[in-house]
Amino acid sequence: MTRHTTLVFTRPTITALALVMVTTASAATAQQPTPSTAGALTIDQAIRQAVDRYPAVQEQRARGRAAEEGIAVARTAYLPRVDLVWQENRATHNNVFGLLFSQAAVPPVSGPVLSRSSDSVWGSAAGALISWDAVDFGQRKAAIDAARAQQAAATARTSQTELDTAAAAADAFVTVLAADASVRAAQANVDRLEVFANAVRTLVTNQLRPGVDQSRAEAELANARNQLTQAQQNAEIARASLGEAVGQAGSAIDVVPGRLTNVPAAAVAPQSVELHPAARAAAASIDVVRARERALARSTLPRVALQSAVSARGSGAVLAGIDSSDGVWPNIPNWAAGVSVTFPFVDIFSVRPRQRVEAQNEVAERARYQQTVAAVTTQQMRAAALYKAAAAIAQNMTVVLTAAQETEQRARARYDNALASITEVAEAQHLLAQAETDEAVARLGVWRALLAQAQAAGDLTPFLTMAAQ
Repeated sequence: MTRHTTLVFTRPTITALALVMVTTASAATAQQPTPSTAGALTIDQAIRQAVDRYPAVQEQRARGRAAEEGIAVARTAYLPRVDLVWQENRATHNNVFGLLFSQAAVPPVSGPVLSRSSDSVWGSAAGALISWDAVDFGQRKAAIDAARAQQAAATARTSQTELDTAAAAADAFVTVLAADASVRAAQANVDRLEVFANAVRTLVTNQLRPGVDQSRAEAELANARNQLTQAQQNAEIARASLGEAVGQAGSAIDVVPGRLTNVPAAAVAPQSVELHPAARAAAASIDVVRARERALARSTLPRVALQSAVSARGSGAVLAGIDSSDGVWPNIPNWAAGVSVTFPFVDIFSVRPRQRVEAQNEVAERARYQQTVAAVTTQQMRAAALYKAAAAIAQNMTVVLTAAQETEQRARARYDNALASITEVAEAQHLLAQAETDEAVARLGVWRALLAQAQAAGDLTPFLTMAAQ
């Protein structure tokens, strides 16, 4: 004789079973090992690494060093010019009276006119010419000033690039934290729905709930798992973006949240717009154009050069009264000393159009400076509004999360006592999952707003100070 045993579950028993399953799931989650943070980056380390390794920063620093070397190049104009020459040749020595325009095709032949001959002789020459611009009416100084202006502009652009790179790395760091918070919220939602689906499955098996409730619970669980997969995908993408931002493209960077999980208590004070690296870079561009204008204004002034020369020549040509030699060695010496004044009078016709070009360039750079100042001012105002709203939302999200938790608990209790439908529970669970995600993201949103304020102020130091406290 076969005996059948029927298990009957009352509502208190079902509630107790659900509580046991929730407790077991929570204990299992608590027993999971915490990922090691060995080798992980804090936000300060991420920013420093980005500034040290990011290619755009390295490029700007290299351009800054090149501009600095340009100053040394401009200073070499103060050095005297020394030209040395040594020449050996085998040629005929026929010479004629007459004039030749300056050209490079016919070699000059010095000395008196000799009888025509096709014989060739050895010739030699050696000499040194020293020339130094004693007076240039400020032309070399103007060139050095232009090089210094270029170096200052390159330094300002480097500072701007470092600020933008550091802010991008910090924003990518906060994005990773927000993505991780979304993953945790999605995982918690999956855990709750697994417990709830198991409880509903038991109720349906015991014919205490209709089968549609089990289908709805399983659908909600499947949807929650899809959301968890999407959150994990976003977290992986955020880590890849952080790896690129810190100069380690292709690496998945782990992070140490530090104090970024807490809501900061103060905002970043705004600073003068003119001190922002972008404004200083735009102002430096104006200085570069003005330095070029000054250099052009002095390029048409005369130059006074002191010159001296020492030379010797030898020739194998035979001439009465001159000792004949083979001409291989320069044996007839000469020296000279003098002053030459160079006045590029005609250059004024080409310099004036170039000055007009630079004048328009100055107008353009001043307009760009005004646009930059306006953009930074607007950026500061937007950052202040962003912080105000983010702080208010973060404060209000505590109320939202508490209310969502109570709503979910009450909806579950009503469902366990057959006072509510599964739709009410599903909506409450949706509300709780969204509140958990929004609450974590809202706290990080305040830090992101602080970062925007620090970037608009042109200095991330206050932000990093609050993050390290």
